[in-house]
Amino acid sequence: MAADTPPQPSLRSLLTDRLGHLSIRSLQITVVLVLAVGIVFALVQLKLVVIPVLIALILASAVHPVMAWLRRRGLSSMVATWITLLTALVMVGGVITLIVFAVRGQWSALGDSAAQGIDDLHGFVSGLPFEIDQAQIDGARDAVLGFLTSSQFGSGALAGVSAAGEVITGAVLMIVILFFFIKDGPAIWAFLLKPFSGHRHARGERIGRTAVGVFGGYVRGTAVIAFVDAAAIGIGLAVLGVPLALPLAIIVFIGAFIPIVGATLAGVLAALVALVANGPVVALIVVGIVIAVNQLEGNFLQPVVMAQSLKLHPLVILVALTAGTILGGIIGAVLSVPIAAVAWSIVKVWDKEAPPPETREQRTARKRREKQQKSAQKARQARTQPPAAIRP
Repeated sequence: MAADTPPQPSLRSLLTDRLGHLSIRSLQITVVLVLAVGIVFALVQLKLVVIPVLIALILASAVHPVMAWLRRRGLSSMVATWITLLTALVMVGGVITLIVFAVRGQWSALGDSAAQGIDDLHGFVSGLPFEIDQAQIDGARDAVLGFLTSSQFGSGALAGVSAAGEVITGAVLMIVILFFFIKDGPAIWAFLLKPFSGHRHARGERIGRTAVGVFGGYVRGTAVIAFVDAAAIGIGLAVLGVPLALPLAIIVFIGAFIPIVGATLAGVLAALVALVANGPVVALIVVGIVIAVNQLEGNFLQPVVMAQSLKLHPLVILVALTAGTILGGIIGAVLSVPIAAVAWSIVKVWDKEAPPPETREQRTARKRREKQQKSAQKARQARTQPPAAIRP
């Protein structure tokens, strides 16, 4: 009887067969996911530090060309840093001051106009031949009105920060970190890469250059696009005689920093105000202006201004926006897209041996060679072209 008992599989055979390989791989994936969730949880708990660091990193990347230009003009690192930092703070402070003064006195009127626009839209929808759930309409209306009229709307970008003291602490910390990133950013990254050598060190340098380029290009490109969108829609609203054109243009400017969703919400708000103040015809014209501006942005401004800074599928952008909003509120929504763009750019250059950046002399020599090649090509074409007397 004992001889008929099949042998028990060994632990080695259990781990090396097909099911064993699948189990080990599943365990590895589970460990990676748990580690990723733990890191994200820790970052969320430390968002008072993480958010200022991220904002400082993005702003330092955006002003890096200014810092490099000042250094090439012979200024010392300290002087160039202070000039760059103060210029950036004055510009950001000026924009915030303009927003506060432009919106503060007209925000209640803007909320009332939006509420009246929702009521008018509600009446129009109620008259349609098909039935729409009244509870859903009322729920959407109450949610929008509560959002617009709440005292927390203006501080929505500070989601997750529970006290004014924490806001001030985060702002001061961001300015200090921004100063050191502007002044010693390359040195800090070089220090972090000291433990690595060979291709790992080269990979770290590629990642650093890519992150700075994508962050800086994203911020500068988004600011240009936001200004163009706000100017075009604001001028259109002013020409049509829509009230509150300036606050609406500023909302468009802010919304442009949240791709896809921000521009849509700003356009809906502008159309609602136009519906109340000027009637359905002007509201439809406003919708047409918003659609035209969005098409101009997507088909012309985005490819030209953003270049390689934001090569992400819209679905990826929406997923990143959703995750960022859940984790960090409106600030998370603003930061999630550039972080996703940088992550994808890093993946693309992870194993790519990028050539070193051209120096000014190399760039001049390359342009001279290209010019000589074009001249030689034109000369060859002239020699091979038959004389005018014998042309057919």
